[in-house]
Amino acid sequence: MSGSWARGDELAPSGAGAGPAAAVDNSLVRQLPDLAKRENFSSAMQIIVLLTVLSLAPAILLMMTSFTRIVIVLSLMRQALGTQQLPPNQVLIGLALFMTFLVMGPTWQRMNSQALQPYLNGQLSQGAALEAAQAPVRQFMIAQIERSHNEADVDLFTQFAHRPPAAQWGDVGTMTLVPAFMLSELKTAFLMGFKVYLPFVIIDMVISCVLVSMGMMMLPPVLISLPFKLLLFVLVDGWRLITGSLMSSFVS
Repeated sequence: MSGSWARGDELAPSGAGAGPAAAVDNSLVRQLPDLAKRENFSSAMQIIVLLTVLSLAPAILLMMTSFTRIVIVLSLMRQALGTQQLPPNQVLIGLALFMTFLVMGPTWQRMNSQALQPYLNGQLSQGAALEAAQAPVRQFMIAQIERSHNEADVDLFTQFAHRPPAAQWGDVGTMTLVPAFMLSELKTAFLMGFKVYLPFVIIDMVISCVLVSMGMMMLPPVLISLPFKLLLFVLVDGWRLITGSLMSSFVS
């Protein structure tokens, strides 16, 4: 085996048949993209970034957007109506998704103009683009926390991160800000859900008192209250009120 491969070139075997094999190997090398060039490397990186974003999209959607608040309020509204599985989960999730797209539209536009397009044009490196893309999302999360007055949640996670209390928002890391934002959204969503639940609970209580006073103990109150709740919801244009309140509860 001493004369099978040339020492200076691993692609070209030594011996009499080295000429045709070397030509084939050289043609194969010419077909492979040169990753040392920026244009070839950037196209490969675009595919990697796209696949990474697609795999992390559900987590990003749940943790860093308005989806959490919207879907919780809509689910609590369905439970308050007592309609079991109506509207179906697919309808609620679809409505929550499109409402999220509308609410997050300005934030995503700033991410595109400040981070994605400069990176694709070669004006920013990958690290600088990721850092620039975080700024609009952080501004959105900080605005929601401030509007809900839930700054204590940030202090809570800062304490568990073993860091000193932040004097300004720039001192709060993104890994600390994201769970604080989620906790703030959960509080706000349940508070809004309570306000949605309250009028339907009153209707259930009134119907129950009427049935008890009439001696109709065996008749389920939900069977009687459901038409009245649906009638009230339709008369006050409940879907428009709920969606309008949700959309206006966010700060862009």
